[in-house]
Amino acid sequence: MRVVVLRLGHRPQRDRRITTHVALVARAFGAEGMVMVGEDKGVKGSVERVVERWGGPFYLESIRAPIPYIKGWKGKVVHLTMYGVPMGTVMGEIKAGEGGILVVVGAEKVPREVYGLADYNVAVGNQPHSEVGALAVFLDRLFQGAGLDREFQGRLKILPDPRGKRVLDLGLQ
Repeated sequence: MRVVVLRLGHRPQRDRRITTHVALVARAFGAEGMVMVGEDKGVKGSVERVVERWGGPFYLESIRAPIPYIKGWKGKVVHLTMYGVPMGTVMGEIKAGEGGILVVVGAEKVPREVYGLADYNVAVGNQPHSEVGALAVFLDRLFQGAGLDREFQGRLKILPDPRGKRVLDLGLQ
């Protein structure tokens, strides 16, 4: 299943760290890439370094305007918002059928038009919370936990250790 995350409303001075975390969660939990409105070389560089060291594939693309991108998407559009319908009531429909899934997450106020363009406005709980947390829970449920078991072919690999940090450097280029 093809999943891409669209990050709306990135404000470089305010949202750099959160947008980077949205990308890292997207990558770790199974999305193939992230598209963000606007360009931020800091975020792009951070994500590219993670992919280089820890493996991929994962891409980060910048666009100017979200509405044409959403309108041109071939597949389902899922907007994560605390105002939407409970995730559990629509997850089966979201998983069913063909085509990719575009998962839209906001930073600042989401334009009203996005609510109308989305096939599903989905709430991961109806309380204020982080878009990073909502994306992680959504992707985990979408992939039924399989995102956490993915193997990444990177230079670095964590060796699970109950008492410390063990990282294997495979020296791949």
